[in-house]
Amino acid sequence: MTSHSGTNGTSGTTDAGVTPGIAEERWGFDEIYILWISEGMSCDGDTVSLTAADQPSLEDVILGLIPGLPRVNLVNKVLSPSLGGEDFLAPYRAAARGELGAPFILVIEGSVPNQNVIEGDGYWTSFGNDPETGQPETLNTWIDKLAPKAWAVVAAGTCATFGGIHAMAGNPTGCMGLADYLGWDFTAESGLPVVNVPGCPIQPENFMETLIWVLQHAAGSAPPPPLDHMLRPQWLFGKTVHEGCDRGSYYEQGSFATDYNSPKCLVKTGCWGPVVNCNVPKRGWMAGIGGCPNVGGICIGCTMPAFPDAFMPFMDEPPGATLSTLFVKPYGAVIRRLRGFTNDMVNHETKWRHKGRKLTTGYDPYWRA
Repeated sequence: MTSHSGTNGTSGTTDAGVTPGIAEERWGFDEIYILWISEGMSCDGDTVSLTAADQPSLEDVILGLIPGLPRVNLVNKVLSPSLGGEDFLAPYRAAARGELGAPFILVIEGSVPNQNVIEGDGYWTSFGNDPETGQPETLNTWIDKLAPKAWAVVAAGTCATFGGIHAMAGNPTGCMGLADYLGWDFTAESGLPVVNVPGCPIQPENFMETLIWVLQHAAGSAPPPPLDHMLRPQWLFGKTVHEGCDRGSYYEQGSFATDYNSPKCLVKTGCWGPVVNCNVPKRGWMAGIGGCPNVGGICIGCTMPAFPDAFMPFMDEPPGATLSTLFVKPYGAVIRRLRGFTNDMVNHETKWRHKGRKLTTGYDPYWRA
């Protein structure tokens, strides 16, 4: 591990999305660990989704095939050297003692439950057992031990970023996102706040692109990643679904689908795309293919902090859609008609070439002979 110089920065983001106070930091690590804990309240869907990444793939990062990155040691239960137990937990325990021998990035998958709502014994979710007592060690205990020592902290998926499904109204676990648990003013040793990569599950390239940026920052070859006010990568979540959707022009022209077999705008069938920050329509899901509206699915807002409560019931027309579509329909009808005239005009060869359907250039097609 190489040394570094500079001062840790402060938390928060500017309106432009640039994390202030740490741009001057110059790191230069040649080795780094990624300690991935997926024992939050989740379905492990983010880990599964990550295996589909190919630009770059997780294997490319682990095998050191991307120039300029530190050597990466990924610790994830999918890559466990044994069927769980102390062999797998050894790096986490070493990191908690400050004896890992290299800086580490802590990745949390799944929402963080509120242990305080449990009266008496019990726990919501655990990660291994305490070697002294033999009792399960809660996720909260691990976060408390590891987050203050982590060089960077990354939340993978909407459950980890904002609480997700487990934080919806009425859930007895009291679940929350990682920044809610640590505090939105939390900063890791790098000076970075929690880096939130939402998605239910994460879009694989979105997460890998964010991870690569963080690793390049650790290597000293990139500034800190620009984050928005919800600590999401600004370049990935700075636009709405609607702005990148192939169906967006149908909205402008007042053409709306009434069923899921239509190629038109899906707003009236329940799509929240005009107000949801997500790049899936442009990026696709796997290898640039798929993504909710791209395959006829409505956007249900799974990358948003208010998901799922603010977006239910999912198949109903979103609030405001009735009013907005009412206003856009007469405008869209005029635009469609005018564009139809223009389309017909430019679908014929121009008059200077010839008049009507008959050629006037003197050329006599050979097939008329």
